[in-house]
Amino acid sequence: MNKLKNKIAIVTGGASGIGLETVKALVDREASVVIADYNEKAGKSLEKELLEKGAEVFFIYVDVAKEESVEKMVNDTVRKYGQLDIIVNNAGVGIITSTHEMSFEEYNKVISINQHGVFFGCKHAIQHMLKTAGCGCIINTSSILGFVGQPGAFAYNASKGAVNTLTKSLALEYAAKNIRVNSVNPGYVESGMVNREALGDFYDTLVEKHPIGRLGKPEEIAHAIIFLLENEFVTGLNLIVDGGYTTQ
Repeated sequence: MNKLKNKIAIVTGGASGIGLETVKALVDREASVVIADYNEKAGKSLEKELLEKGAEVFFIYVDVAKEESVEKMVNDTVRKYGQLDIIVNNAGVGIITSTHEMSFEEYNKVISINQHGVFFGCKHAIQHMLKTAGCGCIINTSSILGFVGQPGAFAYNASKGAVNTLTKSLALEYAAKNIRVNSVNPGYVESGMVNREALGDFYDTLVEKHPIGRLGKPEEIAHAIIFLLENEFVTGLNLIVDGGYTTQ
């Protein structure tokens, strides 16, 4: 049984990395997917590619740090499809710098996108989910750095720790309304700037932190997200997918 067929889903940060693979995984299960991203060029390119393959997708520009932009994204989705069943709050950024040298602007950018953006996505998705007999599923993309510290990643650690806790809070608040809320917490995933070419010798240091002997792949995190969407007895879970990183 395909539980995701004809479901309406939004994936923020859907034009690249984990978000892109999540969009493709949802399309493979015959869901209708809104590709929501700040990168309009990449988002429209993915939309065109998937439409040519017969998928039901739609690109919407969003700046998740701005509530009015997230609200518009959700409202436009409901206006087009008539409902909203799933939101994957995946958009995020990171910065590595000494905390005592970090400007408030740098700190606030990370918090605004990673933490406030998740809040805005949850808030406005839930408003519509409650209107459709109170059902739906929310997945927040967090990180192992929501559980463990890393020098130089103060703002990122703070934002992802908040995402993990708010996920549990929302799961409790809306369980009786049949709205499930979970998070996926990846280890280091090979995408974007996390690759050997960009990181040099530090790449090997990261690999050594994962007992499985390599970094993750975006599609592996997308598969974990699909699990959380399909298993209707799971809520309030911060699912770690990290190649053993946090077991040491």
